[in-house]
Amino acid sequence: MKNCAIIGAGIAGLAMSIRLAVKGYKVEVYESNSKAGGKICERKIDGFRFDKGPSVFTLPHLIEELFEISGKSPKDYFNYSKLEKPFTYFFEDGTKIVSYSDKQKFGDEIEAKTIDSRDSLEKYLVDIKAKYELTKNVFIENSLHLPKNYFKKEVLNGILNIRKLDAFKTMDKGNRQFFKDPKLIRIFNNFAVYVGSNPFVAPGTLNMIQHLEINIGTFIPEKGMYSLIEALLKLAKDLGVKFHFNTKVEKILVDAKEVKGVLLDSGEEKRFDIVVSNMDVYQTYHKLLNGIKKPSRFLDQPKSSSAIGFYWGINREFKEMGVHNMIFGKDKKKEFDSIFDEKSICDDPSLYLYISSKKIKEDAPEGCENWFLLINAPHNQGQNWDDLIKQTRINVIKKINRMFNVDLESHIIVSDEIVSPLTIEEQYGCAKGAIYGNSSNSKFATFLRHPNFNKSVKGLYFVGGSVHPGAGIPMCISSAKIVDKMLG
Repeated sequence: MKNCAIIGAGIAGLAMSIRLAVKGYKVEVYESNSKAGGKICERKIDGFRFDKGPSVFTLPHLIEELFEISGKSPKDYFNYSKLEKPFTYFFEDGTKIVSYSDKQKFGDEIEAKTIDSRDSLEKYLVDIKAKYELTKNVFIENSLHLPKNYFKKEVLNGILNIRKLDAFKTMDKGNRQFFKDPKLIRIFNNFAVYVGSNPFVAPGTLNMIQHLEINIGTFIPEKGMYSLIEALLKLAKDLGVKFHFNTKVEKILVDAKEVKGVLLDSGEEKRFDIVVSNMDVYQTYHKLLNGIKKPSRFLDQPKSSSAIGFYWGINREFKEMGVHNMIFGKDKKKEFDSIFDEKSICDDPSLYLYISSKKIKEDAPEGCENWFLLINAPHNQGQNWDDLIKQTRINVIKKINRMFNVDLESHIIVSDEIVSPLTIEEQYGCAKGAIYGNSSNSKFATFLRHPNFNKSVKGLYFVGGSVHPGAGIPMCISSAKIVDKMLG
């Protein structure tokens, strides 16, 4: 029986452990933190529960598949439901646009609130679905770095139709082909932040991201996002995977261009046939692979954006808000210029607000709400983060007070942890606090993500948001499936 070490118990590491256990491998997972999940984590305080990391749940079948290949029923481990109103968008002029899962209702909303038509939306949804289907075949479910994959029928079809992907247009330009209303363009441009990028620079191919949320659907786990981690952790343990928490890997042992095992912080050397790193790939090379040539072509690309986040317990309810909310700033371009050019945060940023208690009543005391506010920020380049966080908090409260006619400060009864590029780097090992690894602000960004393997070191593989195929829960799970295919 072959044995495997997985470094990191994030969602990709968990998915990888399950797939390898199903194959019959003896699997051990090493996690430096006290709990599994990586950036998908939670915080409970004074009757409030907060999902601290990713909060938009799409493509649930990718998680269900992990249970099915294990011969288990997903419903024995977790449950979820589809959101009828995935997002609510707020604009400075008082306009409120609700994104409905029902396309007819969404079309009606657009016709009522913008100068665009239902027909424009329908054409757009067909286009982004086509983009997704092509990109799925070309790189989401396959490695771009194995020549043999280019001879697969579905991959060849994707390559032959690459002109349909809008790779040589920006996301903004691609969206303007379908819509005229600045508000609607802004809504669809905003999907660039899902991969930490700038819609005025990033390729139009990324407009396929919207397909997951709008065409397929946005879902919410019955007990919150962290319940996904708890379910996968239980499944992995049921399959015999062994977990070592509060255990740091100091080095990946390599001899004669072949993996031999790992060196733990205790000084113990453990022998393994295969090592899979779910750690940020930049950090993996710089901290665990001393003596191995660093592939600068992949590692030294521009980094993605990061974020500043606040977790607030609110002692009242805001009926006008939904589970997922975007509160847009006045200047659609200024905030992206601030992040990517000025390496700062503008004084009127857009705000993402997640309120899970809208659907999960236990997440907040009766009559209260659990607010997770996220503001896009540059990655860490030595900025004065104390000042930036302080000023951003002031600007956020001013903005909400102005737009919702409220004295928000008087309603914040829990103000606990703050997430920032510094805490993201420290707690989750993200190089420079960049949440999504490399940015996607290049038409070639997809090809410049590190492969899921190292061609010079036999038995060494990589999964997670910093490598191919990219960031986000669906992509992280897909990275494990790609490695699974490689192992036959």
